[in-house]
Amino acid sequence: MDDREIIELYWTRSEHAVRETAQKYGAYCQAVAYGILRTPEDSEECVNDTWLQAWNAMPPQRPERLGAFLGRITRNLSLNRLKAMTAQKRGGEAAAAALEELRDCVPAPGDVEQTVEDRELSRALDRFLAGLRSETRKFFLQRYWYLRSVTEIAAQYGVSESKVKMSLLRTRKALKAFLEKEGLVL
Repeated sequence: MDDREIIELYWTRSEHAVRETAQKYGAYCQAVAYGILRTPEDSEECVNDTWLQAWNAMPPQRPERLGAFLGRITRNLSLNRLKAMTAQKRGGEAAAAALEELRDCVPAPGDVEQTVEDRELSRALDRFLAGLRSETRKFFLQRYWYLRSVTEIAAQYGVSESKVKMSLLRTRKALKAFLEKEGLVL
């Protein structure tokens, strides 16, 4: 079943919507959640919460790319769960470290114009990522979207950790310069 048909199931409030979504995107959402949380139980719970949030969001929302929509929900739920877990035990903050690396490049949330700025930032990030070499873009997304460790990225692509670290450092610097040029400064 294609995405358009699945979205239509949500709009008609069909019980099959969640089953079709889980069948098509379950493994993807599980991978997103597990990459952040590192436990099967917590990951499964976040994926189940993703289906509930998707059910509650459609309608009124009609996402253009269902996979990206679900991935964003899963990622946000997983980050929220991780934040709650690390607030309780203060440790194992590998994902927090990855996000901290981006702090100097990406504006922090909080002011009144945030919604407009978020959209502008999203479009600018899309343009920036489209301009990167394939390997550099993969390293960047693995680190900052999927929150993989440098060690995991190096192993996945068969390169040294130092190559991944240097690529990420250069990409963050390039991103900061790009965002400043776009007028999206800190």
